Amino acid sequence: MTDTPRSDDVSTRLLRIAKLAREAPTRALTTLAHHIDVEFLREAYRRTRKDGAVGVDGQTAIEYAKKLEANLQLLLDRFKTGTYRAPPVRRVHIPKGDGSKTRPIGIPTFEDKVLQRAVSMVLDAIYEQDFQPGSYGFRPRRSAHGALKQLRDNLMEMGGGWVLEVDIKGYFDALVHGHLREFLDNRVRDGVLRCAIDKWLKAGVMEEGRLTRPETGSPQGGVISPILSNIYLHEVLDLWFEETVKPRLKGRAFMVRFADDFVLVFALESDARRVFDVLPKRFGKYGLTLHPEKTRLVRFCRPCSSGAGKGRDAQGESPGTFDLLGFRHFWSRSRRGFWVIKQQTMPSRFTRALRRFAEWCRRNRHRPITEQRSEIVLKLQGHYAYYGITGNSVALDRFRHAVLCCWRKWLHRRSQRSLMTWATFNKLLEHHKVPPARCVHSIYVT
Repeated sequence: MTDTPRSDDVSTRLLRIAKLAREAPTRALTTLAHHIDVEFLREAYRRTRKDGAVGVDGQTAIEYAKKLEANLQLLLDRFKTGTYRAPPVRRVHIPKGDGSKTRPIGIPTFEDKVLQRAVSMVLDAIYEQDFQPGSYGFRPRRSAHGALKQLRDNLMEMGGGWVLEVDIKGYFDALVHGHLREFLDNRVRDGVLRCAIDKWLKAGVMEEGRLTRPETGSPQGGVISPILSNIYLHEVLDLWFEETVKPRLKGRAFMVRFADDFVLVFALESDARRVFDVLPKRFGKYGLTLHPEKTRLVRFCRPCSSGAGKGRDAQGESPGTFDLLGFRHFWSRSRRGFWVIKQQTMPSRFTRALRRFAEWCRRNRHRPITEQRSEIVLKLQGHYAYYGITGNSVALDRFRHAVLCCWRKWLHRRSQRSLMTWATFNKLLEHHKVPPARCVHSIYVT
């Protein structure tokens, strides 16, 4: 017999749970915890990041792994008997947007991450049968690029329309626990799982030595938080839009959502304005507030080549732009002269990425050039991996050029005797090559 994890057995259990959920879409499942055993926790441990920040207990993944089997067995016993006590999350703040604001992130203990991962695996198996096609965030095999592609394809098929760009104020901090419990009642009524989820909701936040217990919200950073937030918006928005709103509309409409970032697209202005009027009331019913300045209705129609000026539609109005997932969407001519929707890096994201790179250069300017070049290549490849989509090559080239300018600037400041002219810098690049910008994701790949 071997003691190595048998993830195939865990996968079989998850498939069994998914089958039960799929065959009974309106029934709540009451017996789920028996699927979670030491082997299941071992697989959850394997899927848990080992290099993350430590929680309030200071325990690292390396320390936890020294007595892994004993730790997992003890964790399982406490989970099944209801004696597990969810520790508070350690809160830190990371820069948001232009750096003037910060976003709070909750960091659970490593053991808590393992148990949260196990429970989220079960919830994922259930709710993957329920989630709508337009939902992309925090779901298996569904990426931001998939959401962007669906949005572009549907808009191109419709020839444009009216886009309702929505921003929810402090979404992760505003989830009402009572409503979340009601939503979970529809599908998950296993007492052991629900007890653990309740403990995580009540665990509290440790910040600068002070413990607070917010009555709303699910801390960003928790492993269980993404699936719970998805379930919340699935009930508040997705099902409501599909089952209540769309049957009452006169024209075509669709939704694309990635976590709490989403747009609603309508073929007719009258439909868009009706939903725009009722949406704040719908969200307010569940404790959510729409940002009044960032929520807006955009006319996003294909410009007419006849009877209208350049870049304007048949009524002489600008067709508008909107932002989603770090990309600005707008109409433009293709190389063959056809009107197409292009997606380019949002100016604010471009500036933020460049500002972070400049700060890195400032702090690392005295490191050997070979080491700097290696880090810069990784940073550029990471930027291309997300923003490298068809039609965004101009922004990618601009970013690469700006990065090289910034690098030369800080090399020039290494000392008073350092003269990093462009001629010298270009010779340096011949020996320390930086890869060109490239598109990683093609809109033509299905």
